[in-house]
Amino acid sequence: MEEILEQVESLATETGFAIWFLIGAALVFFMQAGFAMVEAGFTRAKNAGNILMKNLMDFCIGTVCFMIIGFSLMMSENYLFGFIGVPNMQIFTDFGSFIESNASSFVFNLVFCATAATIVSGAMAERTKFISYCIYSAVISLVIYPIEAGWIWNGDNGWLTVMGFHDYAGSCAIHMVGGICALIGAIMLGPRIGKYTKDKDGKIKSHAILGHNITIGALGCFILWFGWYGFNGAAATSVTELGSIFLTTTIAPAVATVTALIFTWVKNGKPDVSMCFNASLAGLVGITAGCDALDALGATIVGIVSGILVVLTIEILDTKLHIDDPVGAVGVHCVNGIWGTLAVGLLANPDAPAGLSGLLYTGSFTQLGIQALGVVAVGAWAAVLITITFTIIKKTIGLRVAPEEEIEGLDPTEHGLPTAYAGFMLMPETIAVDEVEVPAVTGDVPAAEAVEVREMPRAAAAVSSSADGVKFTKIEIVCREAKLEELKNAMINIGITGMTVSHVMGCGLQKGRPEYYRGVVVEATLLPKIQVDIVVSKVPVATVIETAKRVLYTGHIGDGKIFVYDVENVVKVRTGEEGYAALQDVE
Repeated sequence: MEEILEQVESLATETGFAIWFLIGAALVFFMQAGFAMVEAGFTRAKNAGNILMKNLMDFCIGTVCFMIIGFSLMMSENYLFGFIGVPNMQIFTDFGSFIESNASSFVFNLVFCATAATIVSGAMAERTKFISYCIYSAVISLVIYPIEAGWIWNGDNGWLTVMGFHDYAGSCAIHMVGGICALIGAIMLGPRIGKYTKDKDGKIKSHAILGHNITIGALGCFILWFGWYGFNGAAATSVTELGSIFLTTTIAPAVATVTALIFTWVKNGKPDVSMCFNASLAGLVGITAGCDALDALGATIVGIVSGILVVLTIEILDTKLHIDDPVGAVGVHCVNGIWGTLAVGLLANPDAPAGLSGLLYTGSFTQLGIQALGVVAVGAWAAVLITITFTIIKKTIGLRVAPEEEIEGLDPTEHGLPTAYAGFMLMPETIAVDEVEVPAVTGDVPAAEAVEVREMPRAAAAVSSSADGVKFTKIEIVCREAKLEELKNAMINIGITGMTVSHVMGCGLQKGRPEYYRGVVVEATLLPKIQVDIVVSKVPVATVIETAKRVLYTGHIGDGKIFVYDVENVVKVRTGEEGYAALQDVE
């Protein structure tokens, strides 16, 4: 009886983890939404539709390619020299046997493949031809990812597996490979228009191009963190192993985020919001390879290093190497993918479920050497093939859209989508240009080229009202947003019966205040302000000005300005009344 109970319990456990394996695959698929949100939020609104389309097609094109040949190259039982699987097309020729033995594995490895492909989207955002991106996505899903992933995960067939290389959930196979492709793609594309300019001395200056929706970016980060529990934990075969994976998958990104928070706060004077979100993802990437091999201390060390690495990498690429990576994909995935893979050889605890021997615990360099060999081999494979792929694309159909299309945005030019935010007013953007001397215009302008300037006559109603001794004055007040309610109440108290309030952008002589976005100074020459327009005739102008000055004064730069204009006439649309009568309330 005990034997039967043990068999039933074993079968139930096995069935439960088989179901969890598929649930994990579904969680990894949901991460596509997270990547789409992060990339869309960290780029400009005029390209949001293009970003979403690329993330969708990464999975859909990847499915077709992985189904045709990719899965066979990766997981075929017939393997040539531990290097490449022999395609067998079993999914089409023997579907019954395929679903019995490979269906779960196919779905799980497919969603991982799509993740590797979509990493590149953010680094090449806002200037890549859509057709060129689709071709790249097909190549990585057909050849690049399946072959190197087979080295690592195809049981006893892959040569790295045989050597003892450990990459539990893909720091190397997925994130490093995607990050290397992202780096090479960004280099071959070149920076976005206006990202870098030269000053008068020829020095290259980096300009911050802010993402249009940090809220969407934050949502994407949380979706990815949630999905990562499936990403790292789906292959677990015991509750103990799963618990250990969940523990390290929680500690590393949390510590990385706190590290980036402190690091950017000390460095820039304020904590960088977008960098902290990047750090969360960097910590997740860093722990992915050793999520089953590290303990709490190891996960903490991974998090600290990841939080610093991601900030330094993004800033060095941007300000020193002048490589334009809009979302920080290289810092998050490439650099921390390498770090996470090597961390297994350094920090693996023999008491963890994987039972590996890290240098910190045993003093043995063996595992670290194997990890380093795997990083070099997989990195070289990805770098060579993606360089060939991008070079062919660039020489044939081209990688980059035309400058006019880039400036207008990829949504309308690549997809015929006027905007992804119909119904919302979008702020105009400025494009940075090189600082050059503007030659002064000298000499007389030929008469044929001159623009005739005429003084327009004053409105008749205004002349008559002036003759009657009635004067209208417009007072335009530009002030801080926080002072609006206080100013409005003060105006009402002195008898002002109407005003127009607008949100505006502007600056004074101080040219805004310096802030940092992803380590780059934001040239905040335009700051949000409130503009209040008031036209008076009965209330003394001096009273309005003195009241406004009293309410708005703080003694700090940015208190605002008051402008006073003569008004020719006032017309009330509803009644047709003009002049003084048009400004009076209905009795």
